[in-house]
Amino acid sequence: MDTIINSQTLKYNSEITTQRINSLINSFENIFIHDEVKDSEVAKRVISHAPIEKIEIVSEEPFKSDKGEMSSRQYDRSKKNLFLTKFKGQFFKRCPGFSQKKAITCCNYHVLNLGLQCNMNCSYCYLQGYLNTPVLTLFTNIEDALAELKETGINHGSTPLRIGTGEVIDSLSLDPLFLYTPQLISFFKSYPNWILELKTKSNFVEQFINTPHSKNVIVSWSLNPQNIISQEEHGTASLRERLDAAHLCIQAGFPVAFHLDPLIYHDEWKENYKQLVNLITTEFSPQDVLNLTIGTLRFTPEQRHIMRERFGMKSLITQAEMFVSESGKLRYDSVVRNTMFQFVLDLFKTNNKLWNISLCMETPESWIATYEKMPSQISELKSFYKPIQVLK
Repeated sequence: MDTIINSQTLKYNSEITTQRINSLINSFENIFIHDEVKDSEVAKRVISHAPIEKIEIVSEEPFKSDKGEMSSRQYDRSKKNLFLTKFKGQFFKRCPGFSQKKAITCCNYHVLNLGLQCNMNCSYCYLQGYLNTPVLTLFTNIEDALAELKETGINHGSTPLRIGTGEVIDSLSLDPLFLYTPQLISFFKSYPNWILELKTKSNFVEQFINTPHSKNVIVSWSLNPQNIISQEEHGTASLRERLDAAHLCIQAGFPVAFHLDPLIYHDEWKENYKQLVNLITTEFSPQDVLNLTIGTLRFTPEQRHIMRERFGMKSLITQAEMFVSESGKLRYDSVVRNTMFQFVLDLFKTNNKLWNISLCMETPESWIATYEKMPSQISELKSFYKPIQVLK
């Protein structure tokens, strides 16, 4: 299949990286650096690029008195202020879905958290009902995170593990400034049975594209039709930019994955998702894309209020009719969810039966309605759902 890359995408170089760093620096009103980490590599890099008047060395977390449930104003502010500090807790954890395994089907995912909060601004973002951190925080002690993984590797280095960095911060949207990804890729070369997933809505790949790897680093994109991106995924890369970045990663030998998640119901949803699937299946083959996941809109009841405050009633998210599911989250009616799942699944399978597609954070009932069986009974998926006990 011929690769489709426009001329602008091919201009990834140090000049583009510098432009992106400057853009990231300009997006923050203030940059706070804890005095314990002012001599760290990350802090030195930030200081070398940021105007001196934007930087403040501090001895405690900024806006500390605002901790707790945040107002929409405080949440907006948290995205505009950056805090560099040392993390003294556990970096490596199980995916939150594991704790809800009776209500949803968990795929043994693990997470490595290197920061808190996202600099992008999706209307449906679950962090609005999850985080109470008053400032976008990046942990500078990645060496401790890698040491934690190395400790896990002593007893579980040969255990197949899937580890992602995109749970509470986008994996790549700040990476041109912090350069954590090349370090992670190099580390995972020593653990070929482990898989690292870098999940993003950015197109920032040039900072790691030439890093030697063992083909066990998956670069994945959350995808939606461009009308949804424009209306609901503020501050993210366009659909075209995400797909172009995926082509670059494939050229460099990195496996890629796509997440059509969340599928968002709207009047033209069938037409728009059909166009999205046609675009994917025209430009990529099942051999190009390691796996696809699909999921529908879901969020906690607590975050509906802040979403309405921040995005008003013109958002498709705040307009949605939602119902409490067994997991406690608000979801579309099961008939709507299953109709959307089946529609998208049929589009891919009609194109090519080899597309590897699974549901994400969904109920057993949705699996039965869509696949007529559970994932552990599906040959191409069961390895993901085989119980693995590494972390309690």
